[in-house]
Amino acid sequence: MKQALCGLFLSLFFLLFLLPLTLSKCGPAPQGITVRLYLKEAKKVITLDLEEYIMGVVAAEMPANFHPEALKAQAVAARTVTVRRLKRFGGPGYPAVPGADLSDDVNDSQAWLSKQQLIVKWGFINFLGNWRKIAEAVEVTRGQILTYQGQPIDAVYHSTSGPRTEASEAVWGVALPYLRSVECRFDQHSPKYSQEQAFTLSEVQSRLQLGKVSPASAGRPFVQILTQTGSGRVESIRLGDQVFSGTELRRRLGLNSTYFQCRHDGERLIFKTTGYGHGVGLCQYGADGLAKQGRDYRQILTYYYQGVQLSKLAP
Repeated sequence: MKQALCGLFLSLFFLLFLLPLTLSKCGPAPQGITVRLYLKEAKKVITLDLEEYIMGVVAAEMPANFHPEALKAQAVAARTVTVRRLKRFGGPGYPAVPGADLSDDVNDSQAWLSKQQLIVKWGFINFLGNWRKIAEAVEVTRGQILTYQGQPIDAVYHSTSGPRTEASEAVWGVALPYLRSVECRFDQHSPKYSQEQAFTLSEVQSRLQLGKVSPASAGRPFVQILTQTGSGRVESIRLGDQVFSGTELRRRLGLNSTYFQCRHDGERLIFKTTGYGHGVGLCQYGADGLAKQGRDYRQILTYYYQGVQLSKLAP
């Protein structure tokens, strides 16, 4: 009996800790490219093979149940973002930590999860299938990046666009020829496609650092959208006597998107948002929708990033 229990324990140890370390490992990255990743919570830098790193990014950034072609598109976009940041290719790295290329914080780099973290997130059985699916998407696209006039693009991406993606200048003030607004009606299966977010007037006052909030001023509405971008998102909005950009209001209030309508209801402001994220570049739920319509990852990428080429890192 003791021998049987010991054997069972060793088997479970192998399944839970050793097997994930070897399962579906991609081949080495071209030229032995490595990524120096800063783990914010652990406060340390680790070194990963490029393709191993991309697997962790895809697993963290996109639902594993998405169509394989969408996962492939995400892998290429994530790899392009990474190469553009790597000091090896003239990128800035991660300035906050000398010697690091990126961090695992989605707010300043890309999200990334280790195999052990993914086992906790998905459970072991689901991990086996999900990891194999993601590993295949990364392996099929190994070494592929997106370029414009021979240079890696800024391959930004977001969760859910709404009716159209956004042009880069509407968010960051710089017009990039490959980050144009395109129609996107393939993402309506996103759980955050349409939502309402409500705030009390006191919450708005605190978050926006307004003076005393008055529901009405000089007979005009308290809330008024002044201008919109070409995609239909809010460019500027007036609350009381102060004007805010749509991006600033989204950041301060934590809105899902700048694609919103707003109404004043007594002591509350209610925002009805469409989409989730900044809206520029690849729409992840849109990529899944396009894949389900029969588009492959190349077609998905060249749809969301205009005039780009798929290039391969030198072996």
